[in-house]
Amino acid sequence: MKLNPVRSLLQGKRIILIDDSIIRGTTSRKIVRMCRAAGAAEVHMRISCPPTISPCFYGVDTPSTKELIAANKSVEEIREFIEADSLAYLSLVGLTYSCTTNEPANGLSPASFCTACYTGVYPTQWVDVKDILPAGALVG
Repeated sequence: MKLNPVRSLLQGKRIILIDDSIIRGTTSRKIVRMCRAAGAAEVHMRISCPPTISPCFYGVDTPSTKELIAANKSVEEIREFIEADSLAYLSLVGLTYSCTTNEPANGLSPASFCTACYTGVYPTQWVDVKDILPAGALVG
C-alpha cells in the first residue's frame, strides 16, 4: 500500500494535504477519502502548481485534454469531485516567481520556463500524430 493514513494522527483533525498536481483527479479523491475514513474532520487540498489544462508534448506523459480534470471543470467542481473541504492551486505567477527570485544570478526569467500545460500556449508548433500517419495506421 503506497499510502497508509494513521488513524491516531488524523482522528478529529483538520488536515491540509499538499500535492504537486491534480491531473485526472482520481488519485486525489482516493487520498481524501482515505483520510476521511481514518477520521479526519476536514480535508483541505493545496496544489503546488497551477491547474493542468493542456497536454504536454515535451516529455511529460499527460493525457489528452478530455482526460485533464482542470481542462473540463472549475476549481469548485474539482473540489466537489475530490470531496475536499477546500482546494487551492499555486498561481502561474507564484510558480514562476518561486523558480526565479531565489537565484538572481542564474539569469532565469519567467519567460524561460515552458508553461504550456498550464496555459495551452506552446513554445513550438506541434502536430498530432494522427495527422501524419498513413490512413489505417491507427486501426487495430
